[in-house]
Amino acid sequence: MIVSMIQLIFEIPDVDSIKEKRRIIRSVKDKLQHRFHMSAAEVDLQDSLSFAQIGGALVSNSKTFGETVMQKAFEMIEKEVPVRIQDMSIHSEEF
Repeated sequence: MIVSMIQLIFEIPDVDSIKEKRRIIRSVKDKLQHRFHMSAAEVDLQDSLSFAQIGGALVSNSKTFGETVMQKAFEMIEKEVPVRIQDMSIHSEEF
């Protein structure tokens, strides 16, 4: 069993409230879950108004497949979500 993971730290410009930040984060998590069939959650920076950290994971039988899905998820966020990516990492582990 291979678990592929992605971690993203991004800046959300022009956010004036926690409610607005949560709406954007919920949208990102929903897109990751529905388009790429992965688990996703806000994992850190909950107290920051303009930054967020999201983690995602996918279980498969292939490291190549899992990391390809993670790369496509990253590209989707870059193109469709109004955020500035500060850091991104993709990692796979075999269990």
